[in-house]
Amino acid sequence: MNWFTRVRNSLGFSAEKKTTEKDLWIKCSNCHEMLFVQDYEANLKICPSCGHHGRLNADARLGMLLDPGFELLPMPEVSEDPLGFRDTKKYTDRLKAARAANPHRDAFVVGSGSIDNRPAVVGVQDFSFMGGSMGMAVGEAFCKGAEAALARRCGYIVVTAAGGARMQEGILSLMQMPRATVMTRRLKAAGLPYIVVLSDPTTGGVTASYAMLGDIHIAEPGALIGFAGQRVIQDTIREQLPEGFQRAEYLHKHGMVDMVVPRHELKATLASVLDYLTPVKAA
Repeated sequence: MNWFTRVRNSLGFSAEKKTTEKDLWIKCSNCHEMLFVQDYEANLKICPSCGHHGRLNADARLGMLLDPGFELLPMPEVSEDPLGFRDTKKYTDRLKAARAANPHRDAFVVGSGSIDNRPAVVGVQDFSFMGGSMGMAVGEAFCKGAEAALARRCGYIVVTAAGGARMQEGILSLMQMPRATVMTRRLKAAGLPYIVVLSDPTTGGVTASYAMLGDIHIAEPGALIGFAGQRVIQDTIREQLPEGFQRAEYLHKHGMVDMVVPRHELKATLASVLDYLTPVKAA
């Protein structure tokens, strides 16, 4: 042990990682204001300066929307890497890395409980897990959530956030689009509400299937919602796109979403919508 180590230890310095300014502060991606992380997270990741809505993970979403005491549905088991896919990395390695950084095994998490004492099942797509991409596990979890709503005779609320289908699963990923569509039809046939909350970003195959099949579509402020990317559309039609194109407010103005609701008002809004849409039980 050299003299520096002896002196450091005698002064009580620890080898443990210290909290730095980088851990305490975050810059708003919209207005670039520096925000205290603890306050930002306590405010549901909404910038107090400009109102920009940051991205929430699945656990934060469920805790925000469902009453305390809700139950997490088990993540369904599916075949992993059935195509043996590899790009710059093996698909199995990408899954391992995503799971190491996330408490859940895939990008769709379902909670069963209540919203302001209204029975509900809530499915949340987590963009932090491989961009929320839709693969077999996501499709299966979506269907299990719908089955839980059918069993409980209650509404099914899905919060979307995805870059689209998971390319590493090829056609097996695209097959989840019709599977999810069938489940939304079953909910409709049973007279149960299916409500979609569109968060940033909702794009690709998710938009082309269950994200746009709800009885009611609610968008968060500023959310990017679309199928193809803006640059692809612009280069294809060779025209300049209007300001705010594919954002929640633009889509609301043009009738593609029913309402734009700030995050703090979302739970109360969902409770009201459930009151309107849930069938009344016979006395």
